[in-house]
Amino acid sequence: MAKDKAEVLEAAGREVSISNPGKVFFPETGQTKGDLVRYYMTVADGALRGIAGRPMALKRFVNGAAGEAFFQKRAPENRPDWIETVELSFPSGRTADEIVIRDAAQLAWIVNLGCIDLNPHPVRAEDLDHPDELRVDLDPVPGVAWEQIRRVALVTHEALTELGLIGWPKTSGSRGIHVNVRIEPRWTYPEVRRAALALARDVERRAPGLATSKWWKEERQGVFLDYNQNAKDRTVASVYSVRPTPDARVSMPLAWDQVADVEPADFTLATVPGLYARQSDPGSGIDDAVGSLESLLELAERHEAEGLGDAPWPPHYAKQAGEPPRVRPSKKRRGDDDYEGRGEGGGPPPEVAATRQRAVAAGDPEAGITGPPPWARSGWRGTKPTPTGRRRTDAPLIEIARAAHKDEAMAGLERWKARWPGAAEKLEPADVLVDSMRGRNSTWTRIRVNLRHVADGDRPPQEPLDPDYDPWAGYEGPDRSGQPERARRRS
Repeated sequence: MAKDKAEVLEAAGREVSISNPGKVFFPETGQTKGDLVRYYMTVADGALRGIAGRPMALKRFVNGAAGEAFFQKRAPENRPDWIETVELSFPSGRTADEIVIRDAAQLAWIVNLGCIDLNPHPVRAEDLDHPDELRVDLDPVPGVAWEQIRRVALVTHEALTELGLIGWPKTSGSRGIHVNVRIEPRWTYPEVRRAALALARDVERRAPGLATSKWWKEERQGVFLDYNQNAKDRTVASVYSVRPTPDARVSMPLAWDQVADVEPADFTLATVPGLYARQSDPGSGIDDAVGSLESLLELAERHEAEGLGDAPWPPHYAKQAGEPPRVRPSKKRRGDDDYEGRGEGGGPPPEVAATRQRAVAAGDPEAGITGPPPWARSGWRGTKPTPTGRRRTDAPLIEIARAAHKDEAMAGLERWKARWPGAAEKLEPADVLVDSMRGRNSTWTRIRVNLRHVADGDRPPQEPLDPDYDPWAGYEGPDRSGQPERARRRS
């Protein structure tokens, strides 16, 4: 099929070419790439408020929302000279020049690359070591009603207000609610994460049974406050981002008096431009509401004095000094000392970090990370890890599917239920764990089932995965920070 003729739009005093504007990006609504670009130009002032001056990883859907996305951290080499970049370092020690958006022309340019949603870091290009935003991500476990998410958001508002901070809520555009808090850029990433953990525990105390700060899914109930979204190199879809959902849903800013009745389906690519034109932007005052983390860090000190120390980091971060065992409680077989880590600040142990810093200083953005992964080396005695970097699990938690696309994984789950109807009917919503996993350049979906409500003798065995997608196929080399690093494609 012949491609559409490119369109040229004017924005911020520049001309931006939009290639193939008639390409359908949202099959269920029929909305095109051109519609997406026009949407962002309509809400540009609001969208820029969430991304301006921040380095940004590009999440590109070159075939639209129904296609596979891939992440691009390094800015394209064939970019206009008016596209700004800044060198960002990652917890592994690697570096990359990431794009920084400051005006509507630059915004249109990245949307033309297939960026449906916008994923900025919580720092400004002028100070990459000190976040100016604390992010509260309310992530419900399966089966939690939308009403409960709204209630937890309001409890979060209450907690922030008592701590002297102003939260700015928005729908996530997916299953949850986000609350952004502008802060003074005085604290490091680990300090901001520590403050976010203290807030999560405080909300959990205020709303027992409704909210949780527990990292391990087997311990969660209700709405999880994901404190790890404040770790370095984590990004969240920003305000006015269109999400890759069938109805092109939008992450919409809200006033607090809207939260109790808000319905996320009301905000889509089709409806938001009209709302934006008719009403004031609820998030317009965020940059004037800069707060201090001192009260949250004091709360963290009180928690620590009561015996609540650090909580687990995400699996692709090096095991940190003082971090509790990074193993599911039901799988823990050894004492805490045997799980002790030596990483610092979210990165690897100091001597590893120093070696990688020297490699970067010598001009290697890969920080000297080369060679095969440990399991491919002579003398390796362990098992080859799964694509998540974690051990394979057994009953009562079994894995059902890994797929490049969520609908393929869900179809595999339905086939499993048809094979095991007796076990399937005993599952509660929270027993089906659907995880969006980050692969080399794209996300993939994993589905597991917790058989805790199925009698021992009736539990289905671990079967071959259906489907069984390998996100690392075609790659070799190390992965993980302080462990093997992210793999490279084979030549």
